[in-house]
Amino acid sequence: MRIHYFQHVPFEGLGSIQTWAEASGHPVTSTRFFEPHTLPDLDGIDWLVVMGGPMNIYDVENYPWLTAEKRLIKEAIDNNKIVIGICLGAQLIADVLGAEIYPNPHKEIGWFPIQRPPALSVPGMGDVIPAEIYVFHWHGDTFDLPDGAILLAGSPACKNQAFIYDRRVFGFQFHLEITKDGAERLIANCADEIVEAPYIQTAEFMLSDTDRFHEINVAMNKVLDSLERLQV
Repeated sequence: MRIHYFQHVPFEGLGSIQTWAEASGHPVTSTRFFEPHTLPDLDGIDWLVVMGGPMNIYDVENYPWLTAEKRLIKEAIDNNKIVIGICLGAQLIADVLGAEIYPNPHKEIGWFPIQRPPALSVPGMGDVIPAEIYVFHWHGDTFDLPDGAILLAGSPACKNQAFIYDRRVFGFQFHLEITKDGAERLIANCADEIVEAPYIQTAEFMLSDTDRFHEINVAMNKVLDSLERLQV
C-alpha cells in the first residue's frame, strides 16, 4: 500500500503511523503545505492521511492551498481510497462530505476519555475502538456527523469525536498517532492555548504518563491493521 499524507505545519507529522508503515513495508510520501509543494496523482497512492494543524478549515484567505486540498480529499473519497483524517484532517473530511464545522462548546487539550456507542456495529471493524480509552486531544472546533457516516466515539465534552464513512474513511478529532516527542513539539509550538479551562490540562500533566502514548499508538495500529485487511 502506497501511503501519502498531508502535513499542514512542521510540528505535526505522522507519529506512530510512520512507524507502522515502515514496519509493514509500505512506502510513504507527503505533501507539506508549509513548503513549496505539488499535490499527488491519486493513481499513485492507495491511502491518504490528512494531519492536524492550528488553522481552521475556512481560513482560505491565509491558507489558499486549503481549496485544492479539500478538492483532492473529496476526489480520494470518491475514488474509493482509504482516507484517514486527524483533528483538522477529520474536520476537512467532514466538510467535504457536507457536514457543518463549528467551534466546540469546550476546547480540549490533553488526556480525556472517549466512549464507543454501546450499540456500535461496523462490519469487519471488531473492537478497533475500545469501549472507553483516554486519548490525546488538541482541538477547538468540531463537526456534525456527515450523512451516511457512523459515529465511532463521543464524550461529554464533544459529542462527535470519531466517525467512519463507507468503511474506508475515518475521521478522528483526537490524536491516536501522537508520540511523547510529538506532544512535546505540539506543546512547544502552541503553548499559548494552554490556559485554565475545564478541558485543558497543564503541559506537565500531559507529558507525565508515557504509558498512555503507548496505549493510543496500539489503538492506532489496530485501526491501520483493519484498513490494511480491506486491501488484502
